[in-house]
Amino acid sequence: MFTVAVEETLWKAPKRLSGQQSKLICSMALSSSTIPMIRAAAETTEKMMAEPNSPVLGLHLEGHYFNMAMAGGQIPENIKDPDPEEYIPLLEETHCIKRWDAAPELPGAMQFGKYITAKGVLASVGHTQAEFEDIQTAYEAGYTHATHFYNAMPGFHKRKEYKYEGTVESIYLIDDMTVEVVADGIHVPPTILRLVYKIKGVERTCLITDALACAASDSQVAFDPRVIIEDGVCKLADHSALAGSVATMDRLIRTMVQKAEIPLEDAVRMASETPARIMGVLDRKGTLERGKDADIIALDRDLNVRAVWAMGELVEGTNKLF
Repeated sequence: MFTVAVEETLWKAPKRLSGQQSKLICSMALSSSTIPMIRAAAETTEKMMAEPNSPVLGLHLEGHYFNMAMAGGQIPENIKDPDPEEYIPLLEETHCIKRWDAAPELPGAMQFGKYITAKGVLASVGHTQAEFEDIQTAYEAGYTHATHFYNAMPGFHKRKEYKYEGTVESIYLIDDMTVEVVADGIHVPPTILRLVYKIKGVERTCLITDALACAASDSQVAFDPRVIIEDGVCKLADHSALAGSVATMDRLIRTMVQKAEIPLEDAVRMASETPARIMGVLDRKGTLERGKDADIIALDRDLNVRAVWAMGELVEGTNKLF
């Protein structure tokens, strides 16, 4: 997750991360950004996508149309309701935006979902307090995915003496809605990771890092002064919420297999095939097949990375096999 749109920085990210993961779908997420920031990111993304063998497949916008009560680590002053005067020109002028997250209960969110999906953009539910009717209506309007499932959304809860379903249960009830989980074992505990796997299954669950720019580095300082790195995760300094992870994809695989007790082959599919299908790039990513990009990772018995190939080329510094 990046809050900058500097080309040099964005080129460094996949190179740095390649030592920990492969089959890299490097969508850049701008967290709670302003429209000028998004435009700058789109310009950089489109330039990078045009490069030969580029690892960048598009731009993922996390926000800024969120429920303020579920802001978490987002920047509060940038959060607002969906504004067609912003998103319509942006999608008319650019071609790299592949996914956009929003809270469906906000005024204008249904119009937003219908518009962006008509443009081929994945609409995802996130940073929300939506209950079942909101989620059902959102699904009908085109929201087919859930952003970092279980995080920044309520589960089963009470208001006074009455009980209500949360966003989590509502998404479970819509069979074809897909989800993603931050499978670092902290954002979502292993028992709940196993529950998601049991209910949603391999083909509707994908693994994400939700990592900040400090992932796969030796830094103990996050880019945002509001954020600290503690206990292997990013948190708001006041400990009111998690604010992203420092995990890499190999850690997610180990968590799913060793802690959540999920079969290795299913964990791998949730980190590769399923996200590729959800993002519409399964024709070239996500599985090892003739004619697809040769993005390959070799793991040892303890699920540590031993070598990484990207587009058929061994990534420098990753070879521990020979």
